[in-house]
Amino acid sequence: MTIEKHDLVHEFPDHQHTIRHLKMNDRHFARLFEQYNELDSLIHKMEEGAEPTSDDVLNEKKAERVQLKDALFTFIKEAEAVN
Repeated sequence: MTIEKHDLVHEFPDHQHTIRHLKMNDRHFARLFEQYNELDSLIHKMEEGAEPTSDDVLNEKKAERVQLKDALFTFIKEAEAVN
């Protein structure tokens, strides 16, 4: 089974320009973006077996990733609505 990373640009390819703009110009977005990437890397390691964990912890981390992704997508949509 191939384990896929869920980086934000891959998840939202149509919004690459907005993501780059927000990373450079919005501290809160940049901080959430960094948290999302760190969490995604951790989940990837857990799924590969490089980071020992339980199914419950893995599922909690995945739920956190979804929440962060939703928050980031809200930022993206709001920024695009203004432009």
